[in-house]
Amino acid sequence: MSFNIAHLAFIFAALSGAFGVGFGAFGAHALRGKIEDRLMDTFQTAVQYQMIHALALLIVAILIMQWGRTVTLDFAVYGFIAGILLFSGSLYGLVLTEMRWLGPITPIGGVCFIIAWLALAVAGFQRIG
Repeated sequence: MSFNIAHLAFIFAALSGAFGVGFGAFGAHALRGKIEDRLMDTFQTAVQYQMIHALALLIVAILIMQWGRTVTLDFAVYGFIAGILLFSGSLYGLVLTEMRWLGPITPIGGVCFIIAWLALAVAGFQRIG
């Protein structure tokens, strides 16, 4: 089986969506009332960003299948995957373990999201032009 970035993106997006729902339910049922409100808000932010970007990644996977693979769409795939892992992952870790060193990782994930969205915009402009 050869490497196919569209399939990687599609599968990662689907799994990320499933885990996002699971983490959301875990937060709502297992954590509510057991952690501080500010930590609950942080956990919900992680879930929200994971779900939004899982859907964005799914769209990129479909675009690759429709338009073909491009460098800019590859950047979008890797940016969204890295963003989900670094942004949401660091927030989950911070809330569940209170390891403060995870805090500085979160903005790196945010930058990955921004790069991915910009790469997606460039891909759109390239497609138009």
